[in-house]
Amino acid sequence: MTGAATERLPVAVVGAGLIGIAWAICFARAGYPVRLNDRSDEILAAAREVIAAALSDLAEFDLLAGHAPAEVLARVRPSTDLARCLDGAVHVQECAPETIPDKSALFARMGEMAGPETVLASSTSAFVPSLFTGAVRHRERCLVAHPINPPYLVPLVQLVPAPWTDPAIVARTERLMVAAGQSPIVLQRETDGFVVNRLQGALIHEALRIVDEGVADPGAIDIAIARGLGLRWAFMGPFETMELNAPAGIRDYVERYGGLYRRIIGVEHAEAMWTGRALDRVEADRMTRLDRDRIGERQRWRDRRLMDLVASLKAAEQRTRWPAA
Repeated sequence: MTGAATERLPVAVVGAGLIGIAWAICFARAGYPVRLNDRSDEILAAAREVIAAALSDLAEFDLLAGHAPAEVLARVRPSTDLARCLDGAVHVQECAPETIPDKSALFARMGEMAGPETVLASSTSAFVPSLFTGAVRHRERCLVAHPINPPYLVPLVQLVPAPWTDPAIVARTERLMVAAGQSPIVLQRETDGFVVNRLQGALIHEALRIVDEGVADPGAIDIAIARGLGLRWAFMGPFETMELNAPAGIRDYVERYGGLYRRIIGVEHAEAMWTGRALDRVEADRMTRLDRDRIGERQRWRDRRLMDLVASLKAAEQRTRWPAA
């Protein structure tokens, strides 16, 4: 499957919640006809309004690949008829509730309805694919394609095969995601939390530990990431950061700072950090900074801020491009 060959083939998005809406934007922006499915016309009508508002914002930041919002919106066709949405689809992106029974039942239905060549991908962030795809007809075409929210701004997609997933399906999905403007990574095996949640969980755990020990307050930790580590991590990962922070590269960095990190990590971790006083302090701190009824408003601010950052990074890539080998 090449990008040129698949741009006009339809993609089905099953579930019109926040993630389904975001996936519909990703695929439609890249030129794919999108069949957006959910259980009621009311849900789909509301989803279309959210998509239209997001497309307007994306156009403001020149993040629609040169397309007009109306043109992208027209590619999204909502329907409550799952069989019709799956008919002839090259790829299905499932965005249903995060429970094993729901996903197992839905994948079983989709396995019967979709053609045998149709890829069935789940957006799940909680479950490895072997937990809900084992009984699916042609289960070898099932995998997880987990996005980072919202995927039309944060392009990383984690592709997680089940033990029975055909490697050709993984490669095919990887190509499709690249054609849709995403940045896929392929996991070599299943693992809880995949890659991003394992990394994020380690950082959150350490942040809670710092609060629990009284070293710094939650606001200071947020600043440490947003104005410190996050600035570099916006365009390079931890291994490249290490390599560039020592004159002779990775091993030099470890020789210089490995002892410090071993001392830090060796401290005994307290379960109370996730359930007790540290969490209480973080929650109390956040409640002084943002009213609960303004979370939705702040989410839209976050998305527009990300749009600005993504647009700036695209421009910066052109101005400071690393020379080709």
